[in-house]
Amino acid sequence: MSKGPVAVCAEEAAQNQAFLEQLSKGGTARYLKRHSLQARLTHGITIVACILLAISGLFVFVPALAAAAGPDAVWLIRMSHRVLGVVFVAVPLISALLAPKGVAHIFKNLFAKWDGDDKKWMVLFFPYLFMAKWIHMPDQHELKSGQRFADGMLWFAGALMGITGVVLLLGTTLFDFGAAQGVFLFLHDVGFLLIAVFGLAHIFLGAGIFQPYRGTHTLMFGDGTVSESDALYHWGHWAREELAAGTNIVEKKRS
Repeated sequence: MSKGPVAVCAEEAAQNQAFLEQLSKGGTARYLKRHSLQARLTHGITIVACILLAISGLFVFVPALAAAAGPDAVWLIRMSHRVLGVVFVAVPLISALLAPKGVAHIFKNLFAKWDGDDKKWMVLFFPYLFMAKWIHMPDQHELKSGQRFADGMLWFAGALMGITGVVLLLGTTLFDFGAAQGVFLFLHDVGFLLIAVFGLAHIFLGAGIFQPYRGTHTLMFGDGTVSESDALYHWGHWAREELAAGTNIVEKKRS
C-alpha cells in the first residue's frame, strides 16, 4: 500500500520542475547521431540488392519457377542476378575503402565481450517482444547482445554469398571448376538460407513491427539520429557515454 508521494531532495525536485517547464514550452529536444549518411546509403543499397537477388535467385535455382517463367525471362533474370551480385559485393567494399575506421568500429562492436547486462537481455528478449510494458530490459551498449549475434551472422552470410557468387560467376564464364562448382553452389545456398533467416529477423525488428521497436526504421531510413529518450531506453550504456562526450548530439525543434 502506498504511503504517500516519494520524497526527493531539493536539487532533484528543481531539475524535475525545469524539465517539465521545458516540455510545456516546446522548444528543442536532443537527438544522438547514430548512423552517418554513408552508412545509411550503403545499408539501403545493399538491402535492395539483397532482396532483388533473393527473388531473382529463386528463378535461377528453382527449376519449377524457371519452367513457369520461360527461357527468355529466365535468361533476363539470370543476367540481372549477376549485375545485382556485383552491386551487392562492390558497394560494401567501396564503402569500406572510403571509411576503414568505420568498418573497424563495426567489428569492434560485433566482437565486444558480453557483460551481465548482455546475457540478461538475451534471456528476456523473446518475452519482451510481447510484454514490453511489464519487462524492464537492462541497459545495452552501442550494439545489443542479440544484435551482435544476428548482425554477425548477416555479415558472415553476406560474405559467404558474395565470395561463392563471384566464384560461380567465374565458373560459368572464364573457368571450369568441374565438380567443385557444385560445392560452391551448395555453399551459396547455405548463405542464402542464413540471410533469409537472420535477414527476416532483422527486418521484423528494424521495421518496428514489434511495439518496443516502433519508429526505429528512421535510424537507417531517416536522418540517422535517435531521440535522447529512445537512445537511453534502447542503448542506455552507449547513450550515457555519448551524452557525456557531447560530440554527437544535435538539437531539433519539438514536433
